[in-house]
Amino acid sequence: MTMTRGTGRGRVPAALAAVTAAAAMTLAGCSSSAGTGTEDGGSAPVPAVSGSAPAKAAEKAGAEEAGAEAAVAAKGGRLGGAGSACELPVTFDLAARWKPKAIELEPDSVLADLAEQGTVKMVCEIDAKPAGNIGFLRVWRGEASEDDPQAVLKAFVEDDPNASEAAYTQVKAGALAAAEVGYTVHSELMDESKQERAFAVITPDGPVVVHLGGLDSDEHTAMLPAFELAKRSLTLG
Repeated sequence: MTMTRGTGRGRVPAALAAVTAAAAMTLAGCSSSAGTGTEDGGSAPVPAVSGSAPAKAAEKAGAEEAGAEAAVAAKGGRLGGAGSACELPVTFDLAARWKPKAIELEPDSVLADLAEQGTVKMVCEIDAKPAGNIGFLRVWRGEASEDDPQAVLKAFVEDDPNASEAAYTQVKAGALAAAEVGYTVHSELMDESKQERAFAVITPDGPVVVHLGGLDSDEHTAMLPAFELAKRSLTLG
């Protein structure tokens, strides 16, 4: 297995730096306020015209953001159950043409530490390249503990020295209580910052983190529907 991205110990799986990325677009809009005429005849401020270029750009950005949030990829199979490529404590739908592969490292392997981040270990890697994108959806597992989903995600993000601007929310993954985080990672490979996203759930067998990276933020955004599909379809195994 090839490894890339750094952990709090300064190292991480190498495929991560080469093909990982992160999560959402930053959208800029413009706003204006309309006033009323004054008693002494002063003219009121002119509101932005809906057909103007700035207004159209803002409307397009808002529509794209809403579409990215709502979009769910076409289903291409189900992962996590007995006999699937990665047997997990949860199951969820895979996006069409994404290819899963179990990650198995011997405890004494020199690469074993590189597949750990926070309190979880990487156990499955789902490649988006067959579907036309550069990035991975990765599944991480941890030992049973008293941690809640947000605590698991915080440990995961804080163990990456290149991560910043983390924003956590309480969500649902299928019917399960979950936490989600969007954050920024500085990519040494690309010499730029990119978005990443992950969600976590707690199962009787320990926490599960599903993480979406990407080569850059554009690739990350294009892959968000696959992330949403996994989150919305997730059930206990």
